[in-house]
Amino acid sequence: MTEISVAAARRLFNRSFIDDDLILFDECTEMPVPMEPRRIKCIIMALCLKGTIDYQADTVPQHAEADDVLIVNEGQVVGNFKKSEDFSGIAIMLSINMFHEIVRDVHDLSSLFLFSRIHPVFKLQQNEVNSVVQYFDLIKHKVDDSGNHFRRDVARSLIATMIYDLNNALYRIQQIQDLKLTRAEAIFNQFIQLVEQNYRTERRVGWYGEQMCITAKYLSETVKQVSRRTPNDWIDDYIMIELRVQLKNTSKSIKEIAHDMNFPNQSFLGKFFKEHTGMSPMAYRKS
Repeated sequence: MTEISVAAARRLFNRSFIDDDLILFDECTEMPVPMEPRRIKCIIMALCLKGTIDYQADTVPQHAEADDVLIVNEGQVVGNFKKSEDFSGIAIMLSINMFHEIVRDVHDLSSLFLFSRIHPVFKLQQNEVNSVVQYFDLIKHKVDDSGNHFRRDVARSLIATMIYDLNNALYRIQQIQDLKLTRAEAIFNQFIQLVEQNYRTERRVGWYGEQMCITAKYLSETVKQVSRRTPNDWIDDYIMIELRVQLKNTSKSIKEIAHDMNFPNQSFLGKFFKEHTGMSPMAYRKS
């Protein structure tokens, strides 16, 4: 497998899936995991039920064992997977498009994936493990119900609910373990909060640095150190989520959306959108 994506996994594995957006593995040992570095073109959420697994994400070694959740975000480079003989778990591979559909109305859902940029592996309590397994079984049951006209919507809602519960586990972990953020992690979190509030009108890294009383260069270096992505990558991500939502879920014209999102004109929006998706806003709306 030359890339790690839902579409690529579908071609190689006969598993429960919805289009090129969602595929479920009720046994992680059957997942496509590369030894050599590969860039992830989806989001992977996995729960280790038994044994251990070691891997590298963006060159940083990671270790997961029973009751650990591990999350690999889109854009990360992973490899060097090593599993113990008794390793077992479950996993969900989610396309970026479907992820955007899930988090489009509630940005709080994205906090799990921001947290995972800093803490990609975290441990659940037994009752939380049981809940995730129950969610997974229910999602799989609905995905396999091909005669259900609303199975995509139902699966999407169930995944959103599962993410809410995982977010609740994060709050517990942060309170009980009193996780102390480093200076860099605190800057990254503050930056993301500012982006969520201002991405519609502010796209300049310098502006965000001014609000945080640090230079644009220091902000860029810090965000990249923590997340392996630039501030512009994060700003563009939030803009693209909003553009996709407005194109698919409103009747606004492209010109109106360009005005809402503070683009100079419709042409600028079209160029920006095509650079990130390979298609025009109108083609995306019709797809």
